[in-house]
Amino acid sequence: MHVDLDAFYAAIEQRDHPPWRGLPVVVGAAPGTRGVVATCSYEARRYGVRSAMPIAEAVRRLPPETVYLRPRMGDYAAVSRQVMAALGDISPVVEKVSIDEAFLDLSGLAGLIGPPAAIGALTKAAIRAAVGLSASVGIGPNRLIAKLASEHRKPDGLTVVHPEQVQTFLDPLPFRVLRGVGAKTSARLDGAGVKTVADVRRLPLVELRRLLGARVGAEVHLQARGIADDRVDPARERKSISKETTFPEDVADVAVLRDAVLWAAQEVGFLARQEGRAGVVVTLKIRLRPFETHTRSRTLAVPTASDGEIFRAAWSLFDVHRWAGRSVRLIGVGLSGWAGRQGSQPDLLDAAVEPTSPRSRRLDETLDAVRRRFGDGALQRGLRPRR
Repeated sequence: MHVDLDAFYAAIEQRDHPPWRGLPVVVGAAPGTRGVVATCSYEARRYGVRSAMPIAEAVRRLPPETVYLRPRMGDYAAVSRQVMAALGDISPVVEKVSIDEAFLDLSGLAGLIGPPAAIGALTKAAIRAAVGLSASVGIGPNRLIAKLASEHRKPDGLTVVHPEQVQTFLDPLPFRVLRGVGAKTSARLDGAGVKTVADVRRLPLVELRRLLGARVGAEVHLQARGIADDRVDPARERKSISKETTFPEDVADVAVLRDAVLWAAQEVGFLARQEGRAGVVVTLKIRLRPFETHTRSRTLAVPTASDGEIFRAAWSLFDVHRWAGRSVRLIGVGLSGWAGRQGSQPDLLDAAVEPTSPRSRRLDETLDAVRRRFGDGALQRGLRPRR
């Protein structure tokens, strides 16, 4: 079973502020600033607004009564913990995959609770009782089908796909629902006249491998037949934490780009510290004009969750690759290679890097405390002018 909270951040805001119910609510960057929509209510989605849309574009689409909010990540995380506790009362095997979604193993629950539809209905009722929010639930024979089923009737949906119904469920869906189908893959399938999952299934494996490459072609071939991973693993780690922003207009101003990288580093550092993680691999993602995307990484000698260290490593990648003066559409920062993992080769250039100083740790802790109490936009790090 896949459980996905509906418009999670926005739904919490509407729950906590009754006058906002029924109004378009956008959680993310403030109007008039650079940044994107984190999430929005279904009232806002009717205007074509979506997550990751530049806030300037969202403002152009939405009516004057729209409510714009900065995220309250501490409050959202607290609600998430309540939801996961409620899910733990349904199944002993729960895999949290993000702040607002999880997979559950339903093995053996039919005798205790009833058929899959009854389990799904009980789950939705338990979440509503615990936190007053709606969730969309999908149940199927593996992770792919359960995930697609939860998306099928959003919001507040419940879809059960039995094993013998998998192909009937999949075939009419657009091929883009398959995992691993990105922009380049889509273009190649479009060029081959493919529209639906059924069209993908009709292509021979050798043709899919020719079009998409051996690995992706084989994965898409299996998914189109409903074959996917069916394991729910509570110990499965998230591989990375990342944050990026898309500018409403291309940006070449280096000062603006440094501010954006600092913001992203703070977001990543905060999330890493909340999860008790420290990583050795810092990644910078940049999209240049017209649509030239690069991802570059640097491996540190010492694991970190420090905003400042993440920023310095990410910005050094910008400097090293000499992107100054280029027009940038998107920029973002990621952290991975969690402490304790094997196989991370330190960067020899970072041999002199020392662990985070006590002063820097105290600053991070103070910023985190202010952020949890007053919201994400209450206090931000500044940058010293470059000399």
